[in-house]
Amino acid sequence: MKPIKTALLSFGMSGQVFHAPFIEMLDEFQLYAVWERSKNLAVEKYPQIKTAKSIDQIFSDKEVELVVVNTPNYTHYEYTKNALNANKHVIVEKPFTTTSSEAEELILLAKQKNRMLTVYHNRRYDSDYKTVKKILNEGWLGEIVEVEIHYDRYKTNLSPKLHKETPGAGKGSVFDLGSHLIDQALQLFGMPNALFADIQIVRPYSLVHDYFEILLYYDKSRVRLKSSYLVRESLPGYVLHGTLGSFVKAKTDVQENDLQSGRRPGTDDWGTEPDSEKGLLHTEKDGEILRYYITSEKGDYGDYYKQISKAIREDGQVPVTAEEGLAVIQIIEKAVQSNRERKVVQINLP
Repeated sequence: MKPIKTALLSFGMSGQVFHAPFIEMLDEFQLYAVWERSKNLAVEKYPQIKTAKSIDQIFSDKEVELVVVNTPNYTHYEYTKNALNANKHVIVEKPFTTTSSEAEELILLAKQKNRMLTVYHNRRYDSDYKTVKKILNEGWLGEIVEVEIHYDRYKTNLSPKLHKETPGAGKGSVFDLGSHLIDQALQLFGMPNALFADIQIVRPYSLVHDYFEILLYYDKSRVRLKSSYLVRESLPGYVLHGTLGSFVKAKTDVQENDLQSGRRPGTDDWGTEPDSEKGLLHTEKDGEILRYYITSEKGDYGDYYKQISKAIREDGQVPVTAEEGLAVIQIIEKAVQSNRERKVVQINLP
């Protein structure tokens, strides 16, 4: 099978950690080019690739089949649109776009161009999330009543990346970390009926939101999504309560730390959490009370790219549809509205 020649639109943390190692590892792909306007970091690590000094070099190169738009949030719409118009398949980092109207336009354009368009919601491939999903799918908790999902950090200092700390479209933790939590909630429980959101600034000198709590209302359950940059002692990443029992799991996927330390994916133990991070299941089955720790599923961001290959070469299903990326943006817009109006907002999406 001919490798899919792939270009990255940046080689910062996202390109170095979440994309390049998996593209380079898999035979189905060729890490072909990277856009770096002033540096040459990518070619130092991957000598076989091309370094583009202008983005037009990427779009005009007929060898490029797949473009990864892993640039700042506010550029996603423009760069994805340009890539599609250049007849490239596109992976766009989360959040998909900064507005739902932009997302809808890109979805229509991809269909018109007959190009693949997918959003990189890689946290679906985290070990902790996959474990929670398995517990729910196997029905261990009965009918779900209450869920709380956290993505907390302790960072008092502002990011050195100025584009993340400057107010504007697509800025703040709801677009950043919130995109992950919202996508996971939608995958596990579907679109809610309504929501209430509290979005604030908690770090000294910060100009962008770095705290949020979003309460999703379902017919018989509530799902609370929380994130703060001032949490030194983290709470469990996942707390689920149902009519039969509870499951409590720390947010402990190891892939990001391993990748940042330079470890290469593809080993037999890749994405394996230590036994100390097992989640606690407390439930009942056939009248017997059960309370024990569950071995976590393995995480693997490489599975996302394997599905991408099948989508392009075998007309398979993309791992994350553009419509699913749009749904996340729609929830973010409703959350911003709720915070502004200080009230519960009905979803009522078409």
